[in-house]
Amino acid sequence: MEISQQVNGLLNEAIKTQASDLYFLPEGDEYLVKIRNANEVVVWDKIGYLQARRMMNYCKYIADMALSEQRRPQIGSMDWHFGDNQYFLRLSSVGNFTGLESLVIRIIYQLDDVHAAFFDEKQVQLISEMSRKRGLIVFSGPTGSGKTTTIYNLVNQMVSDQFVMTIEDPIEIREPRFLQLQVNHDAGMDYTDLIKVGLRHRPDVFIVGEIRDAMTAEAAIKAALSGHLVYTTVHAQDPVGVIDRLKQLGISDEFIAQALTGVAYQRLIPTTDGKQRAMLMGHDYSELVNMNTYDWGEWQDGLKTAVKAKLVTPETAQRFEFG
Repeated sequence: MEISQQVNGLLNEAIKTQASDLYFLPEGDEYLVKIRNANEVVVWDKIGYLQARRMMNYCKYIADMALSEQRRPQIGSMDWHFGDNQYFLRLSSVGNFTGLESLVIRIIYQLDDVHAAFFDEKQVQLISEMSRKRGLIVFSGPTGSGKTTTIYNLVNQMVSDQFVMTIEDPIEIREPRFLQLQVNHDAGMDYTDLIKVGLRHRPDVFIVGEIRDAMTAEAAIKAALSGHLVYTTVHAQDPVGVIDRLKQLGISDEFIAQALTGVAYQRLIPTTDGKQRAMLMGHDYSELVNMNTYDWGEWQDGLKTAVKAKLVTPETAQRFEFG
């Protein structure tokens, strides 16, 4: 089989499974081909060095990357067609200390191709209702828990003629109806700079990929206080932790109270049919402001309901008992 056919088949199979990433990773004198589906990475295949080298070179060639460079970091990108759909692939390569190159291919889906199933659609509706108040709505949860997918779908459902601007690092979902900006530190375009530019465009809705530092937190708060609806994510262990994290980043209690409309926490949980569903919990700011420790009771009730409905196993429910 031609190398091009092998790569095409591998990428198309990864897309069929809704994989977010495809990896070529050296292990001894072989290479592991792995894919990431939601919150787990699984071994897809094990191939020899020469075959891996040829496949990686083919990928690098069609992504306009230098074939001769196998040690220094490189990035590339390309459009990919499968069936009637178009995808965007972002490639990143680097060599390890022995000179063996690894390659990661991120698959960027169109919004129409990405849908999340929820255990409780009422929680989605709750967050949608919060959005009418404008202000800042913050999602938390581990990397790969579907936060961006949920935000995009929420915004897509609520807007018709509204102007939506996204600022991300990197862009995870393609949506031609949104104005999507990507952080580029080399070009002097970080989150803060792009939010300032975005405010001049006067969008109805902002999606800010992640609050990572004090300057981004301050810029997101200012955007929310200026009358915009702002969706963003932050690393926190639970909904109460979101407020604590904003305080750690230098946002005062007064500004948090004025800007923060609501908080959502989400996890992707394996189901008994071999798929996954999103467990989502949304809270109005007023519910959390006086909480020192988050009460997981409602979350755990949702897991118990899922066990009774035979959607998840008791072991899985116990594993996700505290988010």
